[in-house]
Order: sequence, then structure tokens, then C-alpha cells
Amino acid sequence: MSNVEPQDGAVSEVCYKHADRSTGVSCQRCDRLICGECAHQASVGVHCPECTKGTKQKVYTSSNMPGSQGRVTQALVGINVAIFVLTIFFLDATVVSAGSVFRDFGTYGFPIAENFELWRIFSGGFIHSGVIHIGFNMYLLWQLGLQLERVLGERDYLAVYFTTLIAGSLGALVLSPLSPTGGASGAVFGLIGFTVFVYRSRNIGLFDTGLGFLIVINVLFSFRGGVSLGGHGGGLLAGLLLGVIYFGMNPGDGPLIPESKKRFLITVSLGVVMFGLCYLAATTWMNPLFQTPRGG
Repeated sequence: MSNVEPQDGAVSEVCYKHADRSTGVSCQRCDRLICGECAHQASVGVHCPECTKGTKQKVYTSSNMPGSQGRVTQALVGINVAIFVLTIFFLDATVVSAGSVFRDFGTYGFPIAENFELWRIFSGGFIHSGVIHIGFNMYLLWQLGLQLERVLGERDYLAVYFTTLIAGSLGALVLSPLSPTGGASGAVFGLIGFTVFVYRSRNIGLFDTGLGFLIVINVLFSFRGGVSLGGHGGGLLAGLLLGVIYFGMNPGDGPLIPESKKRFLITVSLGVVMFGLCYLAATTWMNPLFQTPRGG
């Protein structure tokens, strides 16, 4: 992804109404350059104030956009925080450690395969190992979720969130089925991947938004010891794939699947398929063909 650069000899790319505001976003209809304040989200792309006048096409503003209240994001953050507090009061978790919570409720191949505890594929995405762990995840979920909920609407946003959560569980089970894992970071990294294509479709650079630095820090954090690289990677890859489905590979391409209902059904179907693959991944460690010999 790259920022939009003015051509040689061209004037600086600024909003047509606000000369002090640089931008790389243009109106879908007339190609006027517009800043965030002037951009009106329409059913297709963004429009400038001039093109929204006298049109029958539904135009969304910050007050009437689907999901503009951020209720789903608020609920997800609230559920994660509530579960974190409950594990401290009623289990052996502390503000700096998960205790036995990951073993008892996390994404863990042995009980999934042996006891058919498929609920762990979801529950692992709602438990955390300390204030720092949940703090990073909830901050990014809040920042990314509010934006994506406005873009997608509550239904599609929720589908994207849980599909990437399952993808994170799948990645963790593929790379380390015998290591109990937990945290919302699989879903959060899925939102990161999805956001890349949201911004790409609008010619907006991630580092122009203030989120780029946070995303880089979290990606680098994935390679620190004790972090589930599979969980982060699985969620990220699923988010990138869904981003292509919803917004296309390149700016101007449009959605890979134009119909909104079909996009939703494909997202849910991907989640169902990956849920099944989670169980398969949890059982492979039991098969000698998939085990690495000692000393090998």
C-alpha cells in the first residue's frame, strides 16, 4: 500500500472545500478530492457534498450509517472485560497471569479431540492473561471495530469478527495443538487484515490514519515468546481474504462478490468450514503420520 502522490507539476492534493487539509480520497462520482469531514458514505463509495444534493441514492452520514452507534463493538469489548474480571474473582487468574484459565477454557487440542469440547474454539477468543494482554486487544478492537461496524453494518461486521476469531483458533491448533491459547488477538488481527483492504479501496494509507504504527507494533509483538503466532497469523490471513471479497484486490476493483447477501453467506460459510478444520487440526497430533519424531 502506498500513499497517493501528486504528479510532477501538479498542485498539492487537498480537499476541494478545505485547502488546509491534504487527502487522497476522491468523490466516486465527480472525482473531487474530499477530506473526512466532506466525505459522505454512499451505498457505493464516498461522495462529496455537491454530489449528494438532489440525488435519490441513499447517502450515509455519521448519524444514519448502519452500525454507526458501534453497539456490536461495545458489546464485544464489554463481554471480554466482564469475562476477564470474572476469571480473577472466581478462578485463579490475576491481573498479570491467566492461571489455569487457558488450560480449562482455552483453545486446546487435547480436550477438543478427546472430549469433543468444540466450544473451546470460541471461548479461547474471550479469555486473556493479564491487564496488558486484554488492554492491547481491547484498544485495537475499539479503534478498528467502530470504523468497520460503520462500513459493514452490524450483521456483516459480526460475521467477519467471528469468522476471523475461528481462523485464529485454527491457526493456533495447526501450529501448536498441545499449547492452550487464549485472547481476542486472532479476531483483532483479522480486523487488521480487513482494514488494510478497506483503506486500500479508498486510496488511504494506513500511516495517514494513526493506526499504522499500532498495527506494526502488534505485528512485531506476534514474534515475541509466549505469543501464539498461529493465532495471529490465522486471523490475519482470514481478514485479508475477507477484505478482498468485500472490497476487491486493488483500488477501484469493487467487491469481489457484489451482492451483499452473498458476501454475508460466504463469510458465514468460511467460518463453518474453518470450524470443522479446527477439529481436524486438534486431532492430527494423535495420528503418528502427523507427528515429528523425537530428535527429527
